Amino acid sequence: MSAARRALVFGGSGQIGVALIARLRASGWEVVALSRTPPADAASLHWLRGEFAALPALPDACDAIFSCGPLDLFSLWYAQTHIDCPRVIAFGSTSMATKHAAADPDERALAQRLREAEARIFEAAAMRGARATLLRPTLIYGAGRDHNLTRIAALAVRTGFFLLPRNACGLRQPVHVDDLAAAALAAFDHPVSADRGYALPGGETLPYRDMVARTLAALTPPPRLIELPSPLFRLALSVAHATGRLRGLPAGAVMRMREDLVFDAEPARRDLDYAPRAFAPTAGMFAPPPS
Repeated sequence: MSAARRALVFGGSGQIGVALIARLRASGWEVVALSRTPPADAASLHWLRGEFAALPALPDACDAIFSCGPLDLFSLWYAQTHIDCPRVIAFGSTSMATKHAAADPDERALAQRLREAEARIFEAAAMRGARATLLRPTLIYGAGRDHNLTRIAALAVRTGFFLLPRNACGLRQPVHVDDLAAAALAAFDHPVSADRGYALPGGETLPYRDMVARTLAALTPPPRLIELPSPLFRLALSVAHATGRLRGLPAGAVMRMREDLVFDAEPARRDLDYAPRAFAPTAGMFAPPPS
């Protein structure tokens, strides 16, 4: 009987990491996972407490390394590690493409960090004879941990309504976190994906306004969606910022509501048998996970 394959998972307690670990264990893998706040060990799952600034002792070898956390920090670690591992699969973001020319300098800097991190991983893998695959999700939902739809749902539940400008018609492709986990596992099983990067959009393309409307309709009771003319919306947005309700929302986020952020899933379908679900949200997808 052959030994179980062994995976080292960074960001194991994050929204993608939790879904990926569940799939790895169901497929018979032994998993060593890192987190700053690790849960208890379980069958075929061992947790290590640490972060890139203070890593614990790691395995000398494994069959695959999966990165589900910050790509830039992972890339710096991977460029220097001596772990014997033939395969690395890391999650980045389509923000690398959508924010490279953003008006906000912080968003442009994020896109640049993602580009540099991807290049660093591919280069480090090639130097040690390993193979890397980069996965770039669109707008993630499904685990109550994202900063997009879950944030919208939480704000709408508190107020009983959610405001949008009437021209929030840019196209989106929300992707469920479990579809991302399936793609990561498929990347290991499909050698053709080595040394390549893939956009991972959701299975449906819909206007931003419709995406928000479906999210609100899934809640109980469903908050109202109120669409305002642009001048009134900008005024409401200013008030929300002044009162701290939208603290941390980048200035470009509202502008992008009118932009199409659409990516081609065909390469992932071809090489990874990627088959993401349509956007059919339920209230549980936006509920925070238990402590």
